[in-house]
Amino acid sequence: MPLGPDYAQILSSGQACLGIEFGSTRIKASLVTPDGEAFASGVHSWENRLVDGHWSYSLDAIWEGIAGAYASLVNECQEKYGVVATTYSALGISAMMHGYMAFDKDANLLVPFRTWRDTTTGRAAEALTAAFNFNIPLRWSIAHYYQAMLDKEPHVPSVDFFTTLAGYVHWKLTGKKVIGVGDASGMFPISDDGSTYVPEFIEKFNNIAGDGRNVADLLPEVLPAGADAGTLSEEGARLIDPSGKLQAGVLCAPPEGDAGTGMVATNAVRPRTGNVSVGTSIFLMAVLEKTLKNVHPELDIVTTPDGAQVAMVHCNNGADEMSRWVEMFREVGIALGAPDVSSDTIYAAMLGAALDGEPDAGGVLAYNNLSGEPVVNLTEGRPLITRAPWATLNLANFMRSQVYSTFAALAIGLEVLEKEDVHLDILSAHGGVFRTEKVAQRLLAAATHTPITVPDGASEGGSWGMAVLAAYVAYCKKNGAKTHALPDFLDEVVFASASNATISPSTVDERGFATFLAGYRQGLTIQSSAISALPPRAL
Repeated sequence: MPLGPDYAQILSSGQACLGIEFGSTRIKASLVTPDGEAFASGVHSWENRLVDGHWSYSLDAIWEGIAGAYASLVNECQEKYGVVATTYSALGISAMMHGYMAFDKDANLLVPFRTWRDTTTGRAAEALTAAFNFNIPLRWSIAHYYQAMLDKEPHVPSVDFFTTLAGYVHWKLTGKKVIGVGDASGMFPISDDGSTYVPEFIEKFNNIAGDGRNVADLLPEVLPAGADAGTLSEEGARLIDPSGKLQAGVLCAPPEGDAGTGMVATNAVRPRTGNVSVGTSIFLMAVLEKTLKNVHPELDIVTTPDGAQVAMVHCNNGADEMSRWVEMFREVGIALGAPDVSSDTIYAAMLGAALDGEPDAGGVLAYNNLSGEPVVNLTEGRPLITRAPWATLNLANFMRSQVYSTFAALAIGLEVLEKEDVHLDILSAHGGVFRTEKVAQRLLAAATHTPITVPDGASEGGSWGMAVLAAYVAYCKKNGAKTHALPDFLDEVVFASASNATISPSTVDERGFATFLAGYRQGLTIQSSAISALPPRAL
């Protein structure tokens, strides 16, 4: 029987590829072999906060976080393999897409980082959507920038460069103001060939802004997957590893957004494939065969990491609220004298109960909105659990309602794709919620009316996807003209021997979810009332 990879040798010889992703609540670092097999990871927790009415993370938190995640990874490598790598074949940075980080000519951050979670850009998004005849969602970087212009914020004349979180971190690590095309497509619309920002829209924006500047000069350069995006500088190496062991000179992949790394992690980059990523937010990516006929506020048109057009249904609220309920029940168990069991065990027990619930969750209605949800026209979030007196409240229905709530806004957005005659053969899913086998997968199939597959490694999430993109840039550098296109590299190198578990939707679950969703829609008025009744913070 052939032996598996010698991970210690891969580490010591510098062949491993490193991916680091900044998620909403965790920063995760992953290591893969040259063919994309994950073998080590590290994590660091962090939380966003409201700063002057905007969701934000501080610069200190960014750099403490990347160093913390990397140190966690190094410790795992030391414990498992007895080796600490000093260099890598390639590395890449990914992060939450969208948002706004603006800098002056001296590289000073002009206002605190504004994340994708902001819903303060309504006027700008509406005006740009009308001007471009192309949907510009609230969270896109250009909407943030134009809203700042409309609000006459004093920092705007000083803006010399603005980018995403991944673009910022990559810039500081390499000195390169570049961005992967997938992440760039959440800043400003991308041309059909995936090579740059749409020139026509650049011109229109410049005319609208009327300040004599070319917005293209303020945006990062667009690069496709596999492109050389620079090398790790001495300063960058110290930012990742303050201990000084990590060497400069590592080849870097273009920085990507979490949507792109999710597509890679689930091998969903070809037309008629798609993926669903479930984390603090939830989004569905459908790789298109042709351009959509109409403009839809529920859909972003973004790209794969190699520039193919994708329709994205993005919902601000994913599994975060459910995770808080799971944590509370864990605390109840501890208070009753139960041992402090692992998160995986708690999730397996509680999510497993959802499958015993009534198909429509027994009349229990949940809203998972911790923040605003544009898909259902909510500007703020108020998490709620409610029911009619006749509803059956038990653990099984409660948890089924929580899972359904996680998928409800996504299902509403997906209805728009169905009207555009977009066909998907299969959806791949990834995110920690799928570590509990079959539960979220089965109910997601019901919500999307599509078979759901969970590939090997999917629960590793976006940091693994970014590490695979780092492996791809190393592969491209090594093979030159013989390089595979990204879809072929994934099929023939990374996923060639992967096993997938696929679940098709059941009629009973589909009918149950449809009943739940009808109640969810009708009850949205409760959400609006809660926003009025409950202040956003303690006064």
